[in-house]
Amino acid sequence: QVQLVESGGGLVQAGGSLRLSCTASGRTFSTQCMGWFRQAPGKGQEFVAAISRSDGTIIYADSVKGRFTISRDNAKNTVYLQMNSLKPEDTAVYYCAARFSPLTSRLPSEYRYWGQGTQVTVSS
Repeated sequence: QVQLVESGGGLVQAGGSLRLSCTASGRTFSTQCMGWFRQAPGKGQEFVAAISRSDGTIIYADSVKGRFTISRDNAKNTVYLQMNSLKPEDTAVYYCAARFSPLTSRLPSEYRYWGQGTQVTVSS
């Protein structure tokens, strides 16, 4: 099994920055691709970004491209999401997810492991 624990959420003003972290434990070889998703109140789950462990391939949602940066430290089994120029519409619960395949994916159904989520609130 794999456990994912997120941290770094909070309240920030529009234009500010936050850095989310997600640390994997357990069978970490199963976390070849790690991603971030978010869910705003009353909305469905939305893909944010994903990164492959093997070749470093990165993909972003268009809504965050140029503002968010995903990275990972394989030695620490940790993935990060640096969020800059935050907007009120970025307010959501952010979830870390992992899948065994190294191929990046935008589909939540293709991720097997999920964290408990961390709240990000951006005030206007």
